[in-house]
Amino acid sequence: MNPFQISWKSLLYNKWTFVLNVLLVAFGTGILTLLLIGTTQIGDKLRGNAKGIDLVVGAKGSPLQVILSSIYFIDFPTGNIAMSEAQQLAKNPMVKRAVPLALGDNYFGCRIVGTDSSFINLYHLKIANGKFWEKDFEVVIGSEMAKNRNLKVGDTFHGSHGLTAGEEGAHEGRPYVITGILAPAGNTTDNLILTNISTIWNIHGIDSEGQNDKREITSLLIQYKSRMAMIILPMIVNKTTSMQAASPAKESARLFSLIGVGVETMQWFALSLMFIAGISVFVSLYNSLKERMYDLAIMRVMGASQFRIFLIIMIEGLILTSIGSIAGIIIGHFTLELIGHFQESSQARLTGFYFVTEEFYLLTGGFLIGILASALPAFKAYSTDISKTLSKG
Repeated sequence: MNPFQISWKSLLYNKWTFVLNVLLVAFGTGILTLLLIGTTQIGDKLRGNAKGIDLVVGAKGSPLQVILSSIYFIDFPTGNIAMSEAQQLAKNPMVKRAVPLALGDNYFGCRIVGTDSSFINLYHLKIANGKFWEKDFEVVIGSEMAKNRNLKVGDTFHGSHGLTAGEEGAHEGRPYVITGILAPAGNTTDNLILTNISTIWNIHGIDSEGQNDKREITSLLIQYKSRMAMIILPMIVNKTTSMQAASPAKESARLFSLIGVGVETMQWFALSLMFIAGISVFVSLYNSLKERMYDLAIMRVMGASQFRIFLIIMIEGLILTSIGSIAGIIIGHFTLELIGHFQESSQARLTGFYFVTEEFYLLTGGFLIGILASALPAFKAYSTDISKTLSKG
């Protein structure tokens, strides 16, 4: 038999020890994989959805809440702002682009967003089927929503009050008509329902032509015209208006730092598991070596070289940690897919079908653990005195 076959049969001889060592490595690698691909996805979503947005202006309250509700659509807005005041800010010479958003309703958890063509240009949205809305109660829907709800161009539906599925009853009266389905964009727009702002006002009994004092929106997404605006515009908004300015970059970094505390704790736990796994592999190989010392001496007598004996022990350690590392990566992806499947918010859904190059480092780490854990037992087997071992029987 070749060294690999000998190593494999030796491991199976103590199958429960083999399973325990593999599970220790797998759990440690699995947790690290889960954290790696989970945090990478969250970071990508934070950056991707906020790309091109320098400032979000909404009602006074929590700045983080303003960002979460207006960029990531995963929280409730802090309130509404007057349309007249928002329009005045949009005309400021330091503003390059101002995108209005009006939130209020949902359809099976997917938010209905009133906006205009500037939102389409901001996210570079394209139609995969149909066309963009042209009048009130016409909507375009994201690709994920169309797939998940099995909707197509020409279908109609009624929205529900509130911003979460099942929060309140459906709006009676005029239904929304789907005129287009967006091409996949890889951001929150894949799960949104877009229409014009007057539709949002009309569904809530506000005349878009009159009642100027009642016309409100949720927020403005702003792009700066110059670097000077980065310093001056937020100060103007916060000090001279009834609105609040929130920086996506600042609040996203704060959110990620809050998440990072728990992530770092879990990382240390996973690394501890990997360390324990390494010790367990070392102990099991060392104990196994003592039991097999006579057999290894017989192999030497029958012509096996010192290097061959050394290689057999090393391969055992590598088999243990390699199987554990690969199983752990699979477990990490599978677990994240389960988490994403049961997430309530479709806008921030995670997926296990996401791979990063850093996973190869986890595999490499598993190999190194196998090498380090088996090095001492392998060297002991390599340097064993044949005559002394045989004389002991």
